[in-house]
Amino acid sequence: MAAQRGKDILLKVDDGTAQFVTLAGLRTRKFSLNAEAVDITHSESAGRWRELLDGAGVKRASVTGNGIFKDGSSDALARQIFFDGLIRPWQIILPDFGTITGPFQIAALDYKGEHSGEMTFELTLESAGALAFAAL
Repeated sequence: MAAQRGKDILLKVDDGTAQFVTLAGLRTRKFSLNAEAVDITHSESAGRWRELLDGAGVKRASVTGNGIFKDGSSDALARQIFFDGLIRPWQIILPDFGTITGPFQIAALDYKGEHSGEMTFELTLESAGALAFAAL
């Protein structure tokens, strides 16, 4: 993958009408994929090297971002999803890589503001089911 502008990563959420809308103007974004290993090492493992079970373990994804909400309705949508504890379909669009779509829950929603600046937020999403990847 060639160098890309970080600002081109998009975070979209289903607004409850089966339409994906861009949530906010994110300044910093991070998308992480993780898979837990299942250790099956035993006393007869060759050279006592760790052995892992192929295809086992729990996969998860997390997304963090901070920035400024696009408008009052996107702020209200994020707050409502958080306070209701909803799991909604989200899309993470990574330019020249692909789109990851699936259910996520807002695990954290933080607001902060400087005396002489704008109010910003930080959002953390945790996957809540199977994710689909579509290459661009």
